[in-house]
Amino acid sequence: MVKRGANIFVCQNCGTSYPKWQGKCDSCGEWNTIVEEVSKTEGFSKLNSSSVAKKIDFVPLKGDMETYSRLKTGIKEIDRVSGGGLVPGSVILVGGDPGIGKSTLLLQVCAGLANMQEHYPCYYISGEEAIDQVRIRASRLGLSDSPVNLASATNVNNIIATLENSDAAVVIIDSIQTMYLDTVESTPGSVGQVRACAYELIKLAKRKGFVLFLVGHVTKQGEIAGPRVLEHMVDTVLYFEGERGHHFRILRAVKNRYGATDEIGVFEMQDKGLVEVENPSALFLAERQGNVSGSCVFAGVEGSRPLLVEIQALVSQSGYSTPKRAVVGWDSNRLSMILAVLESRCGMNFSTHDVYLNIAGGLKISEPAADLAVAMAVISSLTNKPLPADMAVFGEIGLSGEIRMVAQPNLRLKEAQKLGFSSAIIPPVFGKDKKEKGAKNYELTCYEIGNVQRLINWFN
Repeated sequence: MVKRGANIFVCQNCGTSYPKWQGKCDSCGEWNTIVEEVSKTEGFSKLNSSSVAKKIDFVPLKGDMETYSRLKTGIKEIDRVSGGGLVPGSVILVGGDPGIGKSTLLLQVCAGLANMQEHYPCYYISGEEAIDQVRIRASRLGLSDSPVNLASATNVNNIIATLENSDAAVVIIDSIQTMYLDTVESTPGSVGQVRACAYELIKLAKRKGFVLFLVGHVTKQGEIAGPRVLEHMVDTVLYFEGERGHHFRILRAVKNRYGATDEIGVFEMQDKGLVEVENPSALFLAERQGNVSGSCVFAGVEGSRPLLVEIQALVSQSGYSTPKRAVVGWDSNRLSMILAVLESRCGMNFSTHDVYLNIAGGLKISEPAADLAVAMAVISSLTNKPLPADMAVFGEIGLSGEIRMVAQPNLRLKEAQKLGFSSAIIPPVFGKDKKEKGAKNYELTCYEIGNVQRLINWFN
């Protein structure tokens, strides 16, 4: 129990507080993240005790409500991820690895809105870079002539006083970890400062009705730094993903009060900034080589968008007593489950083999519909027999070896046919579902497989 008015020790990774310092946080398991901060509990307690309670009014669910017209950014991928445009008064938290392109993306969004026919007043406030540094980026992106209001500031009180009397439609804070309040006795970036600064800025955005973008740093685990309550305070949480070795970036919505979650937007990093990708499947399969063992094309769905990606597997003889399992872009625990099913139900042996799995292009996949494609790629590498280059695969594998149906099969097959694929391996339930619901007939040939034991027939 923390004593009122006494200093507390707060983990800068998860926000857990302790009465005294310790090297490891018991909540998140991180080392050397606990920092001493000044507790404001006593002050808050006095404030609450002196305030006068007021009766709140309840209203029925049905009634007149104010409708908002969304702000179109002019960037289709941003509008898609946000649910059709930006909602006035909403707060959007954008996270991503350092140097991934967060500032570039938001500067393009800010300039695009300012250049719209409506001429939305946009304010870009940078706490990490000087004005000249932002101008250099704007010049490189060809946005120097955009009517964007630019400032470099870190004091939230000054920012609020400036925006209070402004006509701002969009405000970008880059980044929230650099902001500070004079009333909070801790360094910028600490849990207390991040929480307090975000609260004051969000309160202003809701009252004034402008769209607020908050850029957040991420930890080495890929999560937004600071307390988890920050993600609960905002309306939308976007993660900007990508590998520095690849030229494309993924903007993923993990929380959205005004649209669908798990929606993605795909961008390509070029010399002139981030460019929208209209056909992501063609981009991910551009460098694919046919007639290579260990390669399988997975017909996936990210949000409402179908996406075809190449899954690569390499099974090699292990030189160690414990074989290695390396996974990039997928769940390593799910790979272990697939290997166990193949060993138990198909009689295959992976105990003396190293297994490497990679999602080509650096994309991260989480849906279980990729189980069947992973199994096909692993078996192909083990037997050294390639799959047909024009075949797409999707389906979920159960522990008993059965192949289960997945969501939106029609959308997956339509995307595969559009890209020129002539065949697909699918779960057997889809055949009955197609007849009952009157789904479209596709030109590609569908092979229905109900059990993993039948997968071996493809490699005999």
